[in-house]
Amino acid sequence: MLALANLDSFYGRSHVLHGVTMTVEGGTIHTILGRNGVGKTTLLKTIMGLTDGVRGSMMLDGADILGKATHERSRAGIAYVPQGREIIPDFTIRENILMGCFARSDGKRAIPDIVSELFPYLMENLNRPGGVLSGGQQQQLAIARALAVDPQVLLMDEPTEGIQPNIVEQIEETIQIMNRRLGLTIILVEQNVGFARKAAHRFTMMEKGRVVAEGPVADLSEDLIQRHMTI
Repeated sequence: MLALANLDSFYGRSHVLHGVTMTVEGGTIHTILGRNGVGKTTLLKTIMGLTDGVRGSMMLDGADILGKATHERSRAGIAYVPQGREIIPDFTIRENILMGCFARSDGKRAIPDIVSELFPYLMENLNRPGGVLSGGQQQQLAIARALAVDPQVLLMDEPTEGIQPNIVEQIEETIQIMNRRLGLTIILVEQNVGFARKAAHRFTMMEKGRVVAEGPVADLSEDLIQRHMTI
């Protein structure tokens, strides 16, 4: 589905990712792990085309997307739920969701049916401004907006960070439903090792902008966690 090879990424002159090679199989949840500041968010932004410079190889379904602009990557089937959600507070819930439709390749402008099942509160309050929602509800809105892209690959950057505990479980369940029911390939940056072990099929561990371990999630040992995630 998505193959990265010898990927370097930059913010200005700052060299953040160093030779990252990673393959994400279609229909799987692939979790990216590591301490804060090791390049996990930069990896997702690089896939989305949001860094200043990049070199290496990036293939989506066998097609080279490294030279494509962000909107072209979206139309190729990649959606992004960023850290901090980045909804537009003055737009209504409906307007925020429908923003995702501008990246669709088929021109359809409608809220996906699955949104009403996953997030009934949003559908019952479509005319409320996004800015009045709680943090957990805004995260649900960001996910709904990404689903409106009709993606093949969904990038999610710490979707449960700063969310009230009762919503965390709902979002974790939503991630699994999107993978199992919709067949979405999900690349998930996550600090919750328990959830990563429960939901993910494979993992990539990062340290200082480099891949230091990878494999099936069954190989995510306590030794790796101690060496690369504890402070």
